[in-house]
Amino acid sequence: MLKYEIFINPKWLRKLNRDIWKDDLVPAELMIGENRYTVQISYRGNVIRDKKKKSYRIIFDKPSVVDGAHEIILNAEYIDVTMSRNKLSFDLFDRIGVLAPHSKHVLLYINGYCKGIYLEIESVDQHLLEKRNLPTGPIIYATNNRANFSLLTKKKELKTRLSQGYTLKFGTNEDLEELEQFIAMINTLSNEDFEKEIAKVLDVDQYLKWVAGVVCTQNYDGFIHNYALYKNSKTQLYEISPWDHDGTWGRNIRGRLMAYDYVPFTGYNTLTARLLHLTRFKRQYKDILSNILENDFTLKVQEPIINNLFETIKPYMSLDPYITSNPEAIDEEKKVIFDFIQKRSSYIMDELTTFK
Repeated sequence: MLKYEIFINPKWLRKLNRDIWKDDLVPAELMIGENRYTVQISYRGNVIRDKKKKSYRIIFDKPSVVDGAHEIILNAEYIDVTMSRNKLSFDLFDRIGVLAPHSKHVLLYINGYCKGIYLEIESVDQHLLEKRNLPTGPIIYATNNRANFSLLTKKKELKTRLSQGYTLKFGTNEDLEELEQFIAMINTLSNEDFEKEIAKVLDVDQYLKWVAGVVCTQNYDGFIHNYALYKNSKTQLYEISPWDHDGTWGRNIRGRLMAYDYVPFTGYNTLTARLLHLTRFKRQYKDILSNILENDFTLKVQEPIINNLFETIKPYMSLDPYITSNPEAIDEEKKVIFDFIQKRSSYIMDELTTFK
């Protein structure tokens, strides 16, 4: 496991800790192997910020791009006993053909003190597009539960603007205006017109693969939060990427067990509902989901992946001062994940038999 060392002046560390909810960046140095980089650092996340083990956002300063990235995330994965659910989710999305951030576990030190095992995650931004040889295009984050592709909030109140719930990561205000037009279209076209027009603005196949990925991993927040929209400048179609998938594979974001059939296999945002109301897209989704259940989301495929991942983590667990779990505990947690895969896939297959 790669060692990351952050050196930060105590006065800047005090500034970070003065208000942990601020996103203000402070200067630091990051050492990876023999290479030293000037960076900017801040805390990140919501639930994790008031925990002992915090997550970090790191921006490269000098040089501004390292290994194709200008920004990386170091996720504490504190609530997840396995520290692996995010990675397992991203890797599954990548496997089924959805643009997803790559990730790897690292051992983090700050000012000489070991902070434990972290998951380094790529930032979904213009640099990721360049790294993957994809056309440039605006990237918009869904940052709260108002990003539900609806005219209404979760509380059924009319939105004051249709871009509520979204934050522009890369692009211009015109891109947010186009997003509002897209959301208006989703909500106002007749079924006949929606079926004709949607494929002109949305990569439907890619979107339905993303829906299938969220459904399989059962990310409760995934349909109205925790995703990024990318508009491919070559195709002029919206594509979608997952983000923050730690509350998955049988547990919620608090680390509690979640019933295998808690999230419906058809999802629950407005765009998904409109697509799956139409026979053409129902069949397309059914084919995609059936293929994933046969070739990707199976115990036969996932068990060796999970075993290998856990074995890379085990030797470093004793170095993490914030976790109380041990190698035996994550072996026990395998049973939770394996049981979830079997029950979730069986539930989805049963539902598909009546899905016409």
